[in-house]
Amino acid sequence: MTQTRKPKPGPRPDRAPSISKGSVASAAGEARTSGVLPAADAVAAGDISVVTVSGAQDRTSAGSLSAVSGAVQQEPAPPAPATAAMPVVTAGPASLSIGVTGPDTDQTGGAAPAPAAPAEPASVPVPAEEARDLPGRRERPEGPEPASSLTADRLLTRTAAAPVSGWRRWLYQATFGHVNLGDSDQVRIQRAMEHRIATRLGERTRYVPVLSRKGGVGKTTVTTLLGMVLAELREDRVIAMDANPDRGTLSDRSPGRADFTARQLVKDRFTVDSFAQLSNYTAREGSRLDVLASDTDPTVAHAFDDADYRAVTDILGRYYSIVLTDSGTGMVHSVMKGTLEKADAVVLVSGGSVDEARLASETLSWLEAHGRQELVAKATVVINMAAGNRTLVNIDEIEAHFLSRVKNVVRIPHDRHLAEGSRIRLGQLKPATRAAAVELAALVVDELQQP
Repeated sequence: MTQTRKPKPGPRPDRAPSISKGSVASAAGEARTSGVLPAADAVAAGDISVVTVSGAQDRTSAGSLSAVSGAVQQEPAPPAPATAAMPVVTAGPASLSIGVTGPDTDQTGGAAPAPAAPAEPASVPVPAEEARDLPGRRERPEGPEPASSLTADRLLTRTAAAPVSGWRRWLYQATFGHVNLGDSDQVRIQRAMEHRIATRLGERTRYVPVLSRKGGVGKTTVTTLLGMVLAELREDRVIAMDANPDRGTLSDRSPGRADFTARQLVKDRFTVDSFAQLSNYTAREGSRLDVLASDTDPTVAHAFDDADYRAVTDILGRYYSIVLTDSGTGMVHSVMKGTLEKADAVVLVSGGSVDEARLASETLSWLEAHGRQELVAKATVVINMAAGNRTLVNIDEIEAHFLSRVKNVVRIPHDRHLAEGSRIRLGQLKPATRAAAVELAALVVDELQQP
């Protein structure tokens, strides 16, 4: 008799293997050793499906794991394909697969890592639309604009200014403004000097004495020219004071007449408490320069001493920004002491002759010998060419000598209007003379700005 070996019946292909409580406990142990805690609430249908975790961080003991295994109930599992992957036990943020591997599991039975989702780029604040680069425009693009944003630079269309003189001016007019070459370099330099003269000097009054040890060199003329240019180009008040102990001629070279003099201002100094009252003692006519004249009587003028000078300058310092002092020829009289102590800068006048240049240089030596080195360092020497250019004196050598001792030297050319010895009017000066006066004023203002 032949016996036939029958194959043993295998597992049904339409039924997935079941998982016992021990398997769940084993999986929970593996999760505990890997740092993943099992869930406390699980729902099972036949085979274990999905276990969710709530409060897994508080359950770290083995007893909690047994509570999880006890909560699992076995029920008949629905038929599943043989190729289906084993269900995943979820514990916290990680997942654990138990049993056979599936297409989404690795060889160790764990779930295959899912591809990382692309990280969203960090949100970068988008800058607001930049405001238009216009003067006075608000910086924030939203909201109403203030009234201050309506400036002339924003609303007006700028056009190049017409040339002031010369053939450039003629060409501009001949082409009805279509061809504008602008001003020449000389005009632009002149405008730059005028801008320097108009610079603010601060809150306190500046005192500038005009010195000379020899009479007849044009000290009063230089004082008047300097004062007129400063008063014309500056917005504040400028006054020239005649502090000559002898008979001064400042009022003769300046326009206008005054009813009172410096000596009378000294007598009334306690009653003058406003600029309107002070105007009765000063002269102004045809110029913005105020002039405080000295007494015409030489006998009375000698009474004007250092105390009187200080009293007058204290009053003038309340209402004027720059006080020019037309000093006498002597360096040792009492008025000169207060003049030099209050001085912020000095102007030294020299003629175009040999003796005049030597006396001017000796004046600088006298100042240095009496402790006025700071005034010498800020001094401006003016070479007045009142005698003209017909002399045999080398003016360039005189200028080179003074440049070795001071920083600024200005040469005023000969002018017939100045040689008259009468009232000076800027409109009647030659262009070269007026340009030299403007240069002198610019240099003086530059020194007054120094601390």
